[in-house]
Amino acid sequence: MKRSLPELQSSPQPLVMVTAYDYPGGRHAEAAGVDLILVGDSLGNVVLGYDSTAPVTLADMIHHARAVRRGAPNTFMVVDLPFGTYHTGVQDAMRNAVRVIQETGADAIKMEGSSPEILSVVQTLTRNGIPVMGHVGLMPQTATAQGGLKVQGKDDASARATLEGAVELEAAGAFALVLEVIPARLAKLISEKLTIPTIGIGAGAACGGQVLVTHDLLGVYEGEEKKIAKRYAEVGQISREAIEKYAAEVRAREFPARDNSFVMKDEVLDKLY
Repeated sequence: MKRSLPELQSSPQPLVMVTAYDYPGGRHAEAAGVDLILVGDSLGNVVLGYDSTAPVTLADMIHHARAVRRGAPNTFMVVDLPFGTYHTGVQDAMRNAVRVIQETGADAIKMEGSSPEILSVVQTLTRNGIPVMGHVGLMPQTATAQGGLKVQGKDDASARATLEGAVELEAAGAFALVLEVIPARLAKLISEKLTIPTIGIGAGAACGGQVLVTHDLLGVYEGEEKKIAKRYAEVGQISREAIEKYAAEVRAREFPARDNSFVMKDEVLDKLY
């Protein structure tokens, strides 16, 4: 049964969130019993082959989120608003968030940042009944402005801005907060300051939960190990080896075997001859 927002916020155990981008991903996540599924705009990198999340469109997010929902009808689903869909004013953000909720069956949306403009959007959406998950620290959508994909909050100014942004997002109405790639001690301080759950990725073990990109934890791409992730399987290697074996059997005429073929009666075949 899907956990409600109050149940998630008061969970005595750390929350478990994973990404999913399609029907099988949603099915696997729900069967594994995760608390939340994030349809992240990281699909741009791990599914669509882009170098960043910036090219991902609202149509992309809706298309993939609908597939995830079909695979995971009973899991709390959060959908990223992609770059540019909430940066041009409150009205645009509200319109795009409503589309996501209506067209995908999402339970909440997520957006990055804590600027005054973003805080205004968070306030408007939450006041109109759309749950918002915030996101501070490393923000992939605008990573270029942060100096690239690197640890945030290491110096006084950056750490203070991250902490203040987190506090302001909670005050604006965010129900939870992703802390991405910040020092573990800073994440612990933020988690202690807030009453809403923090969900870390590369932010240490003191957060109220953790999120990982499914492709990272499954080891879908060989040789792409990341410090912030742990590989719990090597699906990429297994998949490649399986395809190599299939190719070898086809070339040796070992596949399809009799068990993979259909038969017909001799008299029927004789008539054809």
